[in-house]
Order: sequence, then structure tokens, then C-alpha cells
Amino acid sequence: IAVQRIAVNDPRAAAGELEKLQSRMNNPEKQWAWSQIGLQAAKKHLPEAVDWYANTGDAQLSDEAYQWKVRAALRAQEWGMVHQTIQGMPATLAALPEWIYWLGRAHKAGGRTTEANALFEKIAGQANFYGNLADEELGRSILTPPKAKSPSAEEQKSARDNPGIRRALAFFRLDMRTEGVKEWNWSLRGMNDRELLAAANLAKSNQIWDRAINTADKTKSEHDYSLRFLSPYSDHVRPAAQNQSLDDAWVYGLMRQESRFITSAKSTVGASGLMQLMPATAKWVAKKIGLRDYNHGRVNETEVNVLLGTSYMRLVMENLDNHPVLASAAYNAGPGRAKKWRADRPLEGAIYAETIPFSETRDYVKKVMSNAVYYTAIFTGKADSLKARLGIVGARTSDTQKDADLP
Repeated sequence: IAVQRIAVNDPRAAAGELEKLQSRMNNPEKQWAWSQIGLQAAKKHLPEAVDWYANTGDAQLSDEAYQWKVRAALRAQEWGMVHQTIQGMPATLAALPEWIYWLGRAHKAGGRTTEANALFEKIAGQANFYGNLADEELGRSILTPPKAKSPSAEEQKSARDNPGIRRALAFFRLDMRTEGVKEWNWSLRGMNDRELLAAANLAKSNQIWDRAINTADKTKSEHDYSLRFLSPYSDHVRPAAQNQSLDDAWVYGLMRQESRFITSAKSTVGASGLMQLMPATAKWVAKKIGLRDYNHGRVNETEVNVLLGTSYMRLVMENLDNHPVLASAAYNAGPGRAKKWRADRPLEGAIYAETIPFSETRDYVKKVMSNAVYYTAIFTGKADSLKARLGIVGARTSDTQKDADLP
């Protein structure tokens, strides 16, 4: 336990202590201690993580330790360890899309294309990061599915007349969002795809963007991705993105993840508005771009929030090699961390995303990048490539001059 505690802050020191102590331990104790050192080293992206994990032998690990063992192996390009570790995971853990995908990649790296493709087929077509990547591994384009038939007049009337939905809309009109969301979600229980699409359309017509998106997300067979990936406030967002030379699909992908287009959204840590700006960041950007008469009371104004948010996205992009994966990570966790998480050598963008130490940021980056692919398909009618967007993340550098210039 003491070694594990030391490992949280200093895995190398913990490894030194364990070397001294392990002659007094039985084999399971040693394996557990090495797994804890490997876990913490993997989270800190230390190259020794792979070797320390190897000291665990075939011991059963915790779910967290298994996952970080794979991530350490991915960064080291140890595909044999990736394969072996995922194969040793509990079945429920190994069945998650990310581990199905990476096991497929391990098979492919070993020349076992048939086994790899069989795994990719299991998750292909799923509207998420790893479903997108699996489609591309199989040579398939990422496009939105055929749009479902618009709700009929009868279906629309049924949605409007639903007592729970009527109560929810009343709550939203009274600016009682918490109550409105609860009532809305409760009312969706048991609805089929047609009923969900009618409810989503009703939410859209009332400009309750988050309920429209979340409701459309629930359909199983009939889909309308123009509802799943709404693009409101385009008269502000599109010009702002263009002025900053930003891909509007990426901007919308980030906004969808940040706020679901709720202008009054406020996080537990104080981020506000459509683009969830922290007070200090908003103030810094306003000064940087020369926005006059700015005060934090204006941060939820749509035009101001979008201006500040897209300006910050541009500044972050310029600071991080104009790479959207790094910039997405920076937007959520800060530019210094995004740069620190790079490797000593170029790294595949998908591996960079998978090995982000913060679970919130890891999930965020994956969703933002996948969102951008679907927004491109909706905006242009053409397929987009997630793998191309992820690209290659350049090696870590010692240049910290630019870091000091960003909040």
C-alpha cells in the first residue's frame, strides 16, 4: 500500500522502493504492487510503464490497470502487449468499442487481416469515435444514414398533446430548465422511433436545442442526423469561424459537446455560455482581441460568447501546430497539458486521444472529433475522414515560450 501511495506522485521512486522490498513479498503482492506502479506510470506517460507492467506476469488486474496497460503499450507501439492485454481482460471490459477496435488494430499490425476485419465489423456503423474508425479500417466512408420521413401531422399533434411534454415545455417557458429536462426525459419512456422524432422536431421548433439533440439520439432504426447534429446560431457561428479561419464543422462539433447550444449553460467550475468560457479566459481573450466595454456579465450574449470562443480556438490552434486534436484537448484541459501529453516521437492522433490521462478530456476529444465528421457530412453532403482529421500529433518539444502566453 505504501508503494502504491508513493507511485501516485513518483512512480520511479516507488519502483526503487519495491526493488528493495519485493524479496519480503509473496508473488501476488509483488504483482499487485507492480501493477499499481505501471498504472501511475502509464498515466504520466513514462516509458518505463511497459516494463513495470511486464512484471505483473499473467496476474489479474483491476479494470483501470488493464486499460492503462493497453494505453502504455499503444504509446510504445508494443502491439503484442496490446493484443495480449485485451485478450486477458474480463469479457465485459473487452467488449467495449475502444478495446474491440484496438484489438483489431493489434491483429492488423500482426498481419492477421481477417481477424482484424471481423472485429471492426462488430462496431462498424456505430455513430461514435471507434465506430467511425472501424468503418474507415474497412474502407467505408462515414456518412449520415438515410434521413427518416418527416413526422406526419398526426405524429406532430400526438407529440404536442403529450401531457408530459406539455408540462416540460411550460417549465422551459418559465426558465425552469432543471424541471423541464426531468419532465421531458420522463415523458420519452417507451417511445418508438417515430414518436421520438416527432418530439425532437417539437423541441427544435421551440428552440430547445439540447432536448432535440438528445431525443433524436435515442432512435434505433429511423434516424434524422440533422436533428442529432443541429447547427443553430449560424448567423453568428459561421462568420466567426470564417473570420478565424476555422473549420465550422469542428467549431460546431466543439460547441455541441460544450453546451448542447444552451446559451445560459454554466458548469460547476464557472464556465459559461455556448462555448463554456471560464471568466479568466474570457477576460484574457477580450483584452487580446481589443473587445471594448467587455465585462463578464456579457459572456452569455451569443455574439460575444461565439466571438471570444472562436478567437480562443484560433489562438490555441496557433499555439499547438494548428492540430485540431491538440487544440480540442487544450480547450478542455488547458494548452499546457495538451502539449505535455505529447510523446517524444510523432504519435498517431487516435493514440494521443486514447492516452489522455483525464477521462473527461479523453471522452471530450473523441466526441468533438467525431462530431466534426458528421457536421461536415451534413454541411457538404460529402463523406469526411476521421483518421485524416486525427492525423499525426507531432513530438513533444521543449519550447514553452508560447505556453506562457495562453491562460
